[in-house]
Amino acid sequence: MTKNEMLTMIETMNNYDDLAAKAKEKADEIRNALKEEMVRLETEELTVGTYIIRYTNIVSNRFDSTTFKRLYADLYKAFTKPVSSRRLTVSL
Repeated sequence: MTKNEMLTMIETMNNYDDLAAKAKEKADEIRNALKEEMVRLETEELTVGTYIIRYTNIVSNRFDSTTFKRLYADLYKAFTKPVSSRRLTVSL
């Protein structure tokens, strides 16, 4: 692959990334409008055509690794392991 071909691919990739970001932003605006309507209607579930919209409270338990690391540093270190991965970055 030539550098010109790579340049074209990078520019195409950037265009698709921009398009995806704009589409995600628009979808998030729609999600927020649906959430606001659910709150306004004071309901957690609504049937709209063939769709069921649910906006419910979820309670979950998450492990507080920061506090655990502070209180039990040796134990934290004993159960952590390095993980290797690769990352592609393109910058100007």
